[in-house]
This record gives sequence, C-alpha cells and structure tokens, in this order.
Amino acid sequence: MPNITLSIPQEIYEKMKKHKEIRWSEVARRAIVEYLEKIEKGGLEISSEDLLKMLGEDFRKRIEEIPIEKYEEYYKKAREAEWKRLKSFTTRT
Repeated sequence: MPNITLSIPQEIYEKMKKHKEIRWSEVARRAIVEYLEKIEKGGLEISSEDLLKMLGEDFRKRIEEIPIEKYEEYYKKAREAEWKRLKSFTTRT
C-alpha cells in the first residue's frame, strides 16, 4: 500500500499525541475514502450558511466587518481574471 505525508498544525499534532490508542493513519484513510465517495457522487456542495457554521463564529464576525465595497472590488478582479483565463484557454484550441 502506498504512503502519503500530511502536514498538520502543531496544536493538532499535540492533541493527537494525547490519544496514542487511535490509529491516525486509519482515521485519515477513512476520511479520504469518504471524501472521494462524496466527490464521485457530486455531494460536495455546501450552503453558505453551513460553511459559516463550520468556520465558526469568529470567522463570521470578521466577514461581517468587511465593507461591501471590498467584496465588490474582489469580485471585479476575480471576474476579470476569469475572463482572461477563459480567453487564453479558448485561443489555444
């Protein structure tokens, strides 16, 4: 069976070390298998509300503090970058 290497934050590693009875490679393997099954079934869609819940209250508060003008500015830049990307892609074929 092939091996992979994961990078995790130090604080997570410290917590994992406290539970030596758990086979963390098995936990990771199962999570990867479940994620792949979701991808293959097209089930990775998540609502904005659920995503904000997962990210936590602090993240939601930080998002709410950002002025709408910043969102609009980012959207315009992202839209322009996407048009450039699509244009370069279509001219190659």
